[in-house]
Amino acid sequence: MLLAAALSVFMKVPDDGGKEKKREKTAFQTSQQWKPVTDVRADVAIVYGVGGNPSDKIKGKSFEERVQSWRDHGYTTHFMTGIAWGEYQDYFTGEWDGKKHLDEGQVQMNGDTIWHGRMVPYIVPTDNYLKYMKEKHIKRVIDAGVDAIYLEEPEFWARAGYSDAFKREWKKYYGYDWRPQHESPENTYLSNKLKYQLYYNALKEVFTYAKEYGKSKGMNVRCYVPTHSLVNYSQWMIVSPEASLASLNCVDGYIAQVWTGTSREPNFFNGTARERVFETAFLEYGSMESMTAPTGRKMFFLTDPIEDRARDWADYKKNYEATFTAQLLYPKIANYEVMPWPDRIYEGLYRVSKDSDVRKNIPQFYSTQMQVMINSLNNMPVSDNKVTGSEGISVLMANSLMFQRFPVHAGYDDPQLSNFYGQALPFLKRGVPVATVHLENVAYKESLKSTKVLLMSYSNMKPLLPEVHNSIAEWVKSGGVLVYSGKDNDPYQTVQEWWNTGSNKYAAPSDHLFEKMNIAASPAEGEYTYGKGTVYVIRSDPKEFVLKEGGDEKLIDVVKKMYTQKAKAGNLMFKNSFYLRRGNYDLAAVVDEGVSNEPYVIKGTLIDLFDPELPVVSEKIVNPGHQAFLYNLDRIINKKQPQVLASACRVYNEIFKGNTYSFICKSPSKTINSMRVLLPGAPSRIAVTDNSGQMISGVKKSWDPLSHTYYLSFENSPEGVHIDFNL
Repeated sequence: MLLAAALSVFMKVPDDGGKEKKREKTAFQTSQQWKPVTDVRADVAIVYGVGGNPSDKIKGKSFEERVQSWRDHGYTTHFMTGIAWGEYQDYFTGEWDGKKHLDEGQVQMNGDTIWHGRMVPYIVPTDNYLKYMKEKHIKRVIDAGVDAIYLEEPEFWARAGYSDAFKREWKKYYGYDWRPQHESPENTYLSNKLKYQLYYNALKEVFTYAKEYGKSKGMNVRCYVPTHSLVNYSQWMIVSPEASLASLNCVDGYIAQVWTGTSREPNFFNGTARERVFETAFLEYGSMESMTAPTGRKMFFLTDPIEDRARDWADYKKNYEATFTAQLLYPKIANYEVMPWPDRIYEGLYRVSKDSDVRKNIPQFYSTQMQVMINSLNNMPVSDNKVTGSEGISVLMANSLMFQRFPVHAGYDDPQLSNFYGQALPFLKRGVPVATVHLENVAYKESLKSTKVLLMSYSNMKPLLPEVHNSIAEWVKSGGVLVYSGKDNDPYQTVQEWWNTGSNKYAAPSDHLFEKMNIAASPAEGEYTYGKGTVYVIRSDPKEFVLKEGGDEKLIDVVKKMYTQKAKAGNLMFKNSFYLRRGNYDLAAVVDEGVSNEPYVIKGTLIDLFDPELPVVSEKIVNPGHQAFLYNLDRIINKKQPQVLASACRVYNEIFKGNTYSFICKSPSKTINSMRVLLPGAPSRIAVTDNSGQMISGVKKSWDPLSHTYYLSFENSPEGVHIDFNL
């Protein structure tokens, strides 16, 4: 008798020519054609570059052939290429239009072009370059039937801005001759504002063309921007449009490019500069989520099991766990780029240990663990649960964070973006899940809806429009609490901008905000009331809170008082851990340098998903500086229903009929599967066969009567391994 017949949640929706909506929850990017060793088994293969990727050369395969190779193996195919760099040598050498365009690269003060690869400069996006992108790349991609386009990394280096092409764009935008950015803060601000605008316009123009051309062919083309976080670009001294793109009708969403390489950038806390990968990743993902949450755009979170810089496998594994946990602590985001560049992950050679020169392919235990992790993302639910900790403390950010980073003027420095981290890390390190709010989004009511206390400074950013102050003032008037930190004496306070031109004569942009709240200009440190809300001014730049040991004492005292007494949000709880229940998954992270060195303990019937052997444990102890990712069997609703709980493969064709339970496993070749299956009782028989029906040898099997789970391990195959249980 048929008791149940259900497709697994791991099941990929078949490619039926578009008659049925395809699932696009998980994706990866590659410039290569399909290969057995990189058959990642996400929903979408994002094929990179008409001509490939500068660091990953293509031999003998056209773009259309690469796309078709992934389609032939059941993947939905999308397209990605760089908007600021790429395999566009035919443009620079003159092959495309008969004119050389190497003068359109981004150039530093010393005259050197900034290169991404051989004959691949970072680009000043001129009108002619955008014409080339549309005609040579976007049109071809849509003609190949691809209906989702990702233009990644719209990046203009802060140290650039000296090329003839940029000078021409300056004259066109401002109406007067170019001014060297190193000569004054105002020139720097104007230069970076133009860089920001150039890529805003570039994406708007190319995406608008893509949608219109697609529409002419009866296609609904979606357009996405894979981009580093505002936190990272600001720290790395790169200018990009970031949050402003979320309001463009032609932008459907983003990929948050956060991984070990971005999150290991050192920052200051308690007087010490060092890597804080989990904490930085948490803030990076948070800034990406808050960038799009009010606009409803789709957001993919990315992690990378390795990174661009050569390290050892143990380093990669440790930091991958940290960034992976950080992304899952945002329960409203459930779309993922599970990895970039699977070719370098599965086929690359990296050091076996920190002190060794021996390089090998990915260890099998790590590839197994990684595949367990990425396959869990295929089933990761959106959740209404929240991370443990006192809610409602937010740090205000703005795109202009990127404008003041380089060069240093008048001796005013912001080491490692400390004016931002000085507001965030003192609370994150005390177990408070700090949120971020984008100044560009404050007009949306949803932006400040969950904020009780807003931390703000204009020491490291400036408001591009005066209207944003209306929204902040109205929020305070309605009962919000604003803590403003800053001396307002950095050299960018006096750049020629809206607050000090025309009829406006404000010495600093904050004075315009204070006026909106009936507070006199340049208020002294202290507490002020506006409507139902409160403003507290601290006359210290936020960097002072982290550049010296114990420097955050005043900030903590003020915010604790404001949170409890003025926002009436309850006690501000300090701890050293974060925990989230997300469906049947448990996530935990314990920070070091926190309020204690106590471990966090989770009890229950748990599968440890960071252990490639998937052990069932009754207790998981998470020590400071570590994270945990667990499957909690105690929350399974129907324990009589056979189901795969965790696996280093993707499960297809899952059938429960009578006393039999069967499914097919697919995963990259040369990797080892590890899986734990829930069954109502010990099976009387199990068959593990290959695609031709032959029994597979060397299968590891074990039954755990306490958890009612069966463990299996065998060599993976992209062609499929068939599992049949007799119950």
